[in-house]
Amino acid sequence: MLKYEVIIYWSQEDLAFIAEVPELPGCAADGKTYQQALANVQVVIQEWIDTAKELGRPIPSPKGRLIFA
Repeated sequence: MLKYEVIIYWSQEDLAFIAEVPELPGCAADGKTYQQALANVQVVIQEWIDTAKELGRPIPSPKGRLIFA
């Protein structure tokens, strides 16, 4: 299990739950339910990490709860 902080909120504009990972720039997913958004963002986190590895980019270590979140 990946231990990055995930922020999930309802988007009235998108009519979906949005899950964002502040420690991984641009890493976000959505879902019709809270649980679906969380499951989808876990897939996107792994894809983000895999892509960063392929491109030789640094991968931040999970910090847990962020002060600004």
